[in-house]
Formats: sequence, C-alpha cells, structure tokens
Amino acid sequence: MGFVILMILGAYLLISAGVVAGAITYAQKRGKSTIRWGASAALVMFLIPCWDWIPTVVAHKYYCEKEAGFRIYKTLDQWKAENPGVMETLVSNKARSPIQTPYGPAAILNQRFNYFLRYDGPLLFNRWRIETEIRDSKNGEVIVREIGFSTSQERRQAGWTGWKFWLYSERCGIESHSDQGSFYKIMEQFEGAK
Repeated sequence: MGFVILMILGAYLLISAGVVAGAITYAQKRGKSTIRWGASAALVMFLIPCWDWIPTVVAHKYYCEKEAGFRIYKTLDQWKAENPGVMETLVSNKARSPIQTPYGPAAILNQRFNYFLRYDGPLLFNRWRIETEIRDSKNGEVIVREIGFSTSQERRQAGWTGWKFWLYSERCGIESHSDQGSFYKIMEQFEGAK
C-alpha cells in the first residue's frame, strides 16, 4: 500500500511540475510576470491535496492548549476516607467486561469502578477527541479524567483520510503527569486486588 501511495505522490509531483512549467511558459509568451504565474500555479497545485493542512495544525494546537488535560477529581485516599473498608473488598476484573452505562459504554474495573474510553471524530479538520475517565459506578462520580486530541487517524476510517500522512500530529493531553502520575498508573490504584 505504501508503494502505491508513493507512486501516486510521484505522479502528482510530475503533473504539478508540468502545470508550473506551463504557467511560466504562458507568462513568458504573454509578457507577464513568470514568478507570479509560476508561484500561483505551484500554490494551486499544493492546495489541491493539502488545503486542510494549515487549518488542521492550527485547530490541533488550539484544542491541545485550551481543552486537553488531566484532572484528578478525587484521590484514592479521599475516596477511601469517604468509603471506609470498601477498597479492600474490590477485586480486579481482568476480563474488563464491557457494559452499557448511562454515561456510555464502559469496561468494568471492579465492583465499584468503570473505565471509559471515548473517541469522537473525525471532527472538523480531521481532529479526534480522546477522553478517558474512571467513574464510581455507584454514583457516577468522575474520579479521574484525561482529554486529548489527535489528527493521527488512530481509528482510521475508510476513504481519503488514511493517505493524508502530512496531517499526522502527536496525541496531546495524554501523557505522564510528573506530579500526579499517568492516567494508567492511577487506574491501577483503583483496580482492586488482583
């Protein structure tokens, strides 16, 4: 598949070079600015496949700075203080059985906690919103939430979105938080006895 994409890309670059050369030749014959006509033709040929590159980069940066992040609403110690003796009775669900909850599909961590992972997208400009959280299944309270964004097409869709490799960006918001630990390390604390 990669070879086919390279062949298509190579053919498009050859066609683009021909269009630019044609625009320069046209400008020379008519006594017009060859730089202006050549640059305009090159810009048009660039924008045909890449028109969404700059808006995608800008949107990704904006949402990473404004909405992405990691938040602990309740530490394990706080939860234990509110629910004395309960943590010791919880047993990890190794199978992570999926269930449907009022908050959406979830995986069962144990008798008291559920793990949620939601992908929304593709949103405008090939943006994906990734939200992970742990909720108390008894009252629906969010314990930990992490929100991130990606344009890497992690959940590739059929069609044109898969070959626009230049839209790739790292997943932001999903990282280790030195002062609090990573989401998955915190999730291990809430899993219960193994």
